[in-house]
Amino acid sequence: MHSNRNLILSRVGLVALFAVIFAILLAIRLYHVQIVDHAEYLSKAQKRYTAEKTTRGKRGGVYDCNGHMLVGNKPCETLIVDPALITTPEQAAAIADIICRELSVSREHVDRQINTKTRTRTNKDGSTRTVNIRYAVIARHVDTDIAKKIKQSVREIKPRVPLAAVYGEEDYLRYYPKGHLLANVLGFTSFSQGEDVAVSGVESSFNRQMMPETGKVRYERARDGGQLPYGMREITQEEKDGFNIYLTIDEVLQSIVEEELDKMMAEYHPKGAYAIMADPKTGNILALAQRPTFNPNDRSVEAMRNKEAWRLLFIEDAFEPGSIMKALSISIALDEGVVTPESKFDAEGGTWFYRGKPLSDSSRRDVITVATAIQKSSNIVTAKIGLLMGEEMLYNGLKKFGIGEKTGIPLKPESRGIFPAISKWDGLSITRVPIGYSVAVTPMQMVRAYCALADNGNLRKLRLFDRAENPETGEWIENPLEPPVQIFKRPTTSQEMKTMLKAVTKEGGTARQAGIPGYDVAGKTGTSRKVVKGRYAPGKYYSSFIGFVPADDPAFVLMVTLDEPPSGRIYGGLIAGPTFRKIGERALSYLDIKPDPELMEKRK
Repeated sequence: MHSNRNLILSRVGLVALFAVIFAILLAIRLYHVQIVDHAEYLSKAQKRYTAEKTTRGKRGGVYDCNGHMLVGNKPCETLIVDPALITTPEQAAAIADIICRELSVSREHVDRQINTKTRTRTNKDGSTRTVNIRYAVIARHVDTDIAKKIKQSVREIKPRVPLAAVYGEEDYLRYYPKGHLLANVLGFTSFSQGEDVAVSGVESSFNRQMMPETGKVRYERARDGGQLPYGMREITQEEKDGFNIYLTIDEVLQSIVEEELDKMMAEYHPKGAYAIMADPKTGNILALAQRPTFNPNDRSVEAMRNKEAWRLLFIEDAFEPGSIMKALSISIALDEGVVTPESKFDAEGGTWFYRGKPLSDSSRRDVITVATAIQKSSNIVTAKIGLLMGEEMLYNGLKKFGIGEKTGIPLKPESRGIFPAISKWDGLSITRVPIGYSVAVTPMQMVRAYCALADNGNLRKLRLFDRAENPETGEWIENPLEPPVQIFKRPTTSQEMKTMLKAVTKEGGTARQAGIPGYDVAGKTGTSRKVVKGRYAPGKYYSSFIGFVPADDPAFVLMVTLDEPPSGRIYGGLIAGPTFRKIGERALSYLDIKPDPELMEKRK
């Protein structure tokens, strides 16, 4: 009896010992789990009930100088399916029917995204594994109302489909609210691998500044994969919006320029046209347009087929400017004291031979002054002035105007034009360069040069970018005006040139139709043959008028150029001049620049 009692006690003691040992081991284990290895096990647990998604800020917008939006972001959604939560063929077919009914997507694409539930992946050691697909993109840039309608229709499917089977992620679509307005300058973006990719124009040039930064969010998810509305939501990395870009463009002036350019295109049907308006006192580009153009909101293959419509022709393409170059050439001769406005030259009755090659004027005149040569656009007198200056003086003078150099406008690609070194000039170049041949310029280069004429010889860097805004901090980054370079030696050169250029738009000038009642307009016509594949193309020309108004205190410089004007109306004063006048009248009214009463009285 006593031995049995001892046996029982020994067994109880043994059990108690094992219990104590187990408790100690359990305590040690719990200590390691809860204290030592807490972070590791918490991380493993969180992976089972939490998920992380990438968010992104908005791409910066583009605005005109007055804060009017030119490029923005339209809210939309990316439509996603989780194939693992779609369990029956009937559910898959019903979801596909709904999506295809509301979106322009192929049934084949939708079926493939919904029904492909696994994917084979290769490990680092070369072995393969099968993984479940939980994220498949059906469509991007879906209108928010349409996305809401799709998700609501999916909820009504029987048997019930989990909420997380079809869902939308916040997204945005690059949007150009003004359509064709300034389209070539603004450019556009494409969409590749979940990101906006800048293709051209301002979108490309300021891509780095406008690019948003991505963020990350961790959240608790339900068993069906959806986010718990009452669960944990932690921002692990802040998203940031891109900078907003403000241009020097004035939307109203841009609209005026484009409307008048469209009217001209509709009436005369040239192959193309340019119009550039700039403030000569600051170098600010106020309006910048070309035709053909495009609507950046329309990305159809047909709409984007004509690449000439979205190339920046006014800085990419160079052409022989013709007679608009004469104002630059003669201003150099004036400044160097080679001639005065009253200097007289023999215009040879309209035809002059130099080195056996003829040079003609459009009118037959004998001895005329330099002032008359500008008013009547004499090739012969201007060529003779070139001979008096000599190659070095002419070349260096045009270089001061920026001929053969990039303007620095923040758009790419920009051409330097063609201005050969003196060593490459032939015997005729000294008579052809002054009249705008044997040299090629971009429209932007010529506008910059005339801004210097208009602003008393101050050559400025042209500005398209005015300022940028950091939307996160509200901080402004200004683009300061750079000091101009004075290109004239004599203080009277600019005024003498302005006086002669005023006569071009008055009675007896080549551009009477460019004159604006009540204002002095200084300007110059130009007509030049078009080079195609290294040769002059028969019957094809460029027709231009460039000027500034009011001449003595200019509000703007404006250049209008037609590419291949209609036969019989090739001269700059016939089409480009009247278009200048129509744009100028409306622009002066908008800028509230009153006409000169004395000029109005003289007109009566």
